[in-house]
Amino acid sequence: MKEIIFATTNKGKIEEIQSILGNEYKVLSIKDLNIDIEIEEDGATFEENAIKKATEIMKITNKPTIADDSGLEIDYLNKEPGIHSARYLGEDTPYSVKNQKILERLKDIKKEERKARYICVIAVATTDGKTITTKATLEGFISEEAKGENGFGYDPIFFVPSLNKTCAELSLDEKNKISHRAKAFMQIKDKLKELN
Repeated sequence: MKEIIFATTNKGKIEEIQSILGNEYKVLSIKDLNIDIEIEEDGATFEENAIKKATEIMKITNKPTIADDSGLEIDYLNKEPGIHSARYLGEDTPYSVKNQKILERLKDIKKEERKARYICVIAVATTDGKTITTKATLEGFISEEAKGENGFGYDPIFFVPSLNKTCAELSLDEKNKISHRAKAFMQIKDKLKELN
């Protein structure tokens, strides 16, 4: 089983990615490697942030490293929270508070104006200085209330019309068939084979 570093400490992301990559890879977080480093996400785009995170951690581990930058864009809120999704209302603010704030900001706004999308960019940095990126989205709406116990982040308020559920109401298997992160990872899965 090949080891691959994922530049995150987010347990939910690690589980999601491990499930997508299957038993061909053992996905290790930076926490698993006792790397305690905060990489400033100061890029202007999801791509810039993902490449920076992957490259910085690859330099420390000297192993191919994956990083993602993902977030939620809400059209009515001028694409907020966007690249600031993780830091929206403060980095340590619980997502229950962030989700409630978004629901309040969209109070009385009609469904067709609540369009939103999850975006995920995945970067792989290799030891020979190459980077590969993929990008995928999941289109949906912001629901009128938080629903569901699964997933993480903004999942309880992100409504997927084709399934008539929020992402937090989906099982991991269901989510991995449609999620922005799953789609971006499926695109990069074949390219990983070329790198090892």
